[in-house]
Amino acid sequence: MAAQATGGRLMKMGKDPDYRFSLANERTFLAWIRTALAFLASAVGVDLLLREHPVGAMRHGQWLVITLALVAILTGGWAFLRWYQNEKAMRLEAPFRYSHSLSLLTCVMFGLGALVIALVL
Repeated sequence: MAAQATGGRLMKMGKDPDYRFSLANERTFLAWIRTALAFLASAVGVDLLLREHPVGAMRHGQWLVITLALVAILTGGWAFLRWYQNEKAMRLEAPFRYSHSLSLLTCVMFGLGALVIALVL
């Protein structure tokens, strides 16, 4: 219900953008959702691996599972926020806001990769 209300208000703002740009915005949203699903699938995979082989430093791997799941949740929320901001900017013919999300996601990936290496060694 809330999503429908948000979408309804958005559709009444400004003028309809060119469909090509609106569809490109949706494709970007879907790419972010795929990224969130990949993080979630990684969390499930690591959790299953930990249950199967609970040895050594991998006992502390639950933090990795929790971190991956939280990153998945935040990435999914961020996907909607970016889609909404871009759609609103297109409708109001305003400039897009700069996003630090790519550099932040890169840092998170680097940190998670380092954590995996530390747990495996």
